[in-house]
Amino acid sequence: MIFKIAAIGIIVAVLNQLLIRSGREDQAMLTTLAGLIVVLFMVLNQVKELFDLIKNLFEL
Repeated sequence: MIFKIAAIGIIVAVLNQLLIRSGREDQAMLTTLAGLIVVLFMVLNQVKELFDLIKNLFEL
């Protein structure tokens, strides 16, 4: 999970720099925002699984 987030961060950073240097600041911002949303969904999915595990563990 940590490596997936790191890989997404590296890819987004490289794309961001390429787009900024080519003068496409708006697309660079959208790329950064899309990367953030993808990572947030990944984290939310893991948190949901954690809560399900805790719920099953205590049989709530």
